[in-house]
Amino acid sequence: MNAELVAGAGARTTRRDEIKVVVGASVGTVLEWYDFFLYGSLAVFFSSHFFPVGSATSGYLASLATFGIGFVIRPLGAVLFGRFGDKVGRKATFLATIAVMGLATVGIGLLPSYQSIGWASPAILIVLRLLQGLALGGEYGGAATYIAEHTQPGRRGLATGWLQTTATVGFLLSLAVTLVCRTWVSADDFASWGWRLPFIASLILLAISVYIRTTLSESPVFAKMKSEHRLSSDPLRDSFLVWRNVRSMLIVLFGAQAAVGVVWYTCNFYALYFLTTTLKVPTGDAYAFVAAMLVFSLPLYVLFGWLSDKVGRKWIVLSGCALAVATFLPIYTQLSHAVNPRLVQFAQSVPIRLAASDCSTSLFGTPISDCDKARDFLTTAGLSYQVEQQDSAGGLVTHIGTRRLEGFDAQHYGDALKDAGYPSAADVTQINRPLMYVMLALLMIWGAMAYGPMSAYYVELFPAKVRYTSISVPYNIGAGYFGGLAPFMSTALAVKTGNVYSGLWYAIIVGGVSVLIGAIFMRETKDIDVSQ
Repeated sequence: MNAELVAGAGARTTRRDEIKVVVGASVGTVLEWYDFFLYGSLAVFFSSHFFPVGSATSGYLASLATFGIGFVIRPLGAVLFGRFGDKVGRKATFLATIAVMGLATVGIGLLPSYQSIGWASPAILIVLRLLQGLALGGEYGGAATYIAEHTQPGRRGLATGWLQTTATVGFLLSLAVTLVCRTWVSADDFASWGWRLPFIASLILLAISVYIRTTLSESPVFAKMKSEHRLSSDPLRDSFLVWRNVRSMLIVLFGAQAAVGVVWYTCNFYALYFLTTTLKVPTGDAYAFVAAMLVFSLPLYVLFGWLSDKVGRKWIVLSGCALAVATFLPIYTQLSHAVNPRLVQFAQSVPIRLAASDCSTSLFGTPISDCDKARDFLTTAGLSYQVEQQDSAGGLVTHIGTRRLEGFDAQHYGDALKDAGYPSAADVTQINRPLMYVMLALLMIWGAMAYGPMSAYYVELFPAKVRYTSISVPYNIGAGYFGGLAPFMSTALAVKTGNVYSGLWYAIIVGGVSVLIGAIFMRETKDIDVSQ
C-alpha cells in the first residue's frame, strides 16, 4: 500500500499541518479563479479581436456569453473530476484541474485574432473556455473536501473560510495584474496586444501552484477509507441514485447555492461592470475602487466562517443572501448618485423615448433596424430609455429631451446628447467617495456572509465516500448556471427594458426564491462528523 496513504490514515492533523493544507489548497484555487476572472475583466477587448465586426453591445454580449460558457460547462467538470477524486484521491485530482486551467489560460493569451484566422478564432476561444470551465468544475469540491478532511472539529468554518477568500483574491489578482500591465504599455498598445500579457503571465503562477500542491499529502479521511476498503466503487451511482443524497444536493442547490451564486457575482463582478460601463468611470479608477473594497472584504470571509463554527452555517448564509436581494436596487441607485451625479441628473431631466413599429432587440448580431441601433447606442452610453410601439409602419422617432430625431444617425444622436448636457465620462474629482465606499462595502459584506460558511456546509452535508462528487455538482450548477450567467443576463435585461437598473432583477428574483427554499428545507450541519 502507498506509504503516504498509510501515514495519512493513522495521522492526527496538527495545527501546523492545517495551516500548510489551507495554504497549499488555497494558492492553487486562487490561480484558477485568477485565470477564470481574467476573461471577464478583459472581455471588453475580446469583441474586436475574436468576433466579427458588429455593434459594441452585441460584441460585448458575445464576449460575456463566451464567458458564461465556461460556467455552464462546470457541472460536467464536476462530474468528471468528482468521480476521479472519490475513486483515486483528492490530491491527484486537483493537481490535474490546475494544470488544465493554467494551460488553457495561456492558450487564450496566445490565440490569433478573428482577422488572422477567421471563425477558427472564436471557435478555439470557446474550446479554451470549455477547458477552463471543466477544470474549475473539479477544483472547488476537491479543495473544500481536502481542507475540511484535514481540519479538527469546531474549526472547519474558520479553515474553509480561507478557501472562500480565493475567488475574491483571484478576482483581485486579475485586476492588479491588469493594472500593472496597463501602466507598462500605452492605452492603444494594451487594447491591441497588451491585454494578452496577464494571460501569459499565469504560466509562472501555474508552475508555483503545481510545485506547492505536489508537496501536500493525501487527505487523512480518504487515506483511511482506502486502507479500510470503504471507497465507493461507483461515486456517480452513489451520488445520483441514492435519494437521500440526491435530496441533499437539490436542497443545497436551490436553497442556497443559486442565491449565493447570483449574490456573489452581483456584489463583486457586476459592481465593476456597472462602474465602468454604465457610470462611465475611467477603467483605472474603477479597478482601484473595486480592488480596495475587495481587500476590505477578505477577512470577512474568514470572520463569517469562524462565526459559523459558533452559531451554525445555515442562517448566516441565508441572511447574507436575503440582505443582498433586499438592498441591491437602493445600493446601486445610491452608487450612481455618488459616482456620477451629473449622469443621474441628466437622466432625470432629459427623458429619452424611442418610437417605432419594429423595435426588436438583436443581442448578438449586428443591429438591423434603426431602433435596434438606437438601443445599442444608448446602452453603450449608459442611458435609460423608454420604448413605444407604433401601430403604423413608420420609421424610428427618437425624443431626447425636447429634441426630435427621425431614423438613426450616430453623429446626430451624439450631438443631441451633447447639446442636452450629457456627461460622456464621470468626473472622478466630483465622486462622493464616502458614500461610494459605503455602498461598495455593503455589497462586500453581503457577499462574504453568503459565501464565507458555504464550503464547510457543503463538506458536512455529504458522506465522505461521495463527498467530492456530491459537493462539486450542486456547487457548480449554482455558481455556473445561476451565478455565471448573471453578467450576461443583467446586461441583456438592461438592453431589453431600456433601464440601467433592470439587470439587478435577475439576481433579486433568483436570490429571493432560493432564500425562501433554503429557509424551509435546509438543515444545520456544523456538528456533523466528516470522517463518515
